[in-house]
Amino acid sequence: MAGHSKWANIQHRKGRQDAVRSKLFSKLSKEITVAAKMGDPDPEKNPRLRMAVKEAKSNSVPKDVIDRAIKKSAAGEGDEYEEIRYEGYGPSGVAVIVEAMTDNRNRTASNVRSIFSKNGGNLGETGSVGFMFDRKGEVSYDAEVGDTDKVMMAAIEAGAEDVESSEGGHLIWCHDSDLNEVSNNLEEELGESNSTKLVWKPTTSTELDLEGMQKLMKLVDALEDDDDVQRVTSNFDASDDVMSQL
Repeated sequence: MAGHSKWANIQHRKGRQDAVRSKLFSKLSKEITVAAKMGDPDPEKNPRLRMAVKEAKSNSVPKDVIDRAIKKSAAGEGDEYEEIRYEGYGPSGVAVIVEAMTDNRNRTASNVRSIFSKNGGNLGETGSVGFMFDRKGEVSYDAEVGDTDKVMMAAIEAGAEDVESSEGGHLIWCHDSDLNEVSNNLEEELGESNSTKLVWKPTTSTELDLEGMQKLMKLVDALEDDDDVQRVTSNFDASDDVMSQL
């Protein structure tokens, strides 16, 4: 899915900004605390926590921040968060999924609805765009880890479903329930991954021109700026020429 890969590249560029990085650290810490509260505080005994810690490390979250987030759960500190998924349409009819963790459902729903309406989008009902995505596990590696054949073979042996390789690296896909096992198997063969996470993988895409991409990025930036929003996924696609102008 080209749109998914390109969006990851946009996020990488944005991630260099200090303000964005600080907010990302906060959201990753929240995910760690919630994962630890839901299971064992030992990442080796809690697959969700293990993936949350790995994702935090891949985004350069300091070890003391990670440890503090786990200790908060053990001490029973922090708010009780509820996981909610919102679905809607962005500019040009692009499908958008918003994943949130909130301690106030009404506040979050109101904020998300307002952000959609102010940025050329429309918040829909649950299921309104979800059918255009599959829930998948995603493991990413740098291109330097090996050529396409090596990574494909490792992915097959690890139990993955598909591999997308490019000059920018390798994306390995698996069934969502297999992510922990597949990522562990890949690690034995290819070393530690850049990222291991559950994602919404688009099954269809909407082509955007430069103006459409700029409008979509404005919507997504506004959504990601909300403290309750953890992730935003879209099914956009755009040409390399359009992407180079962003």
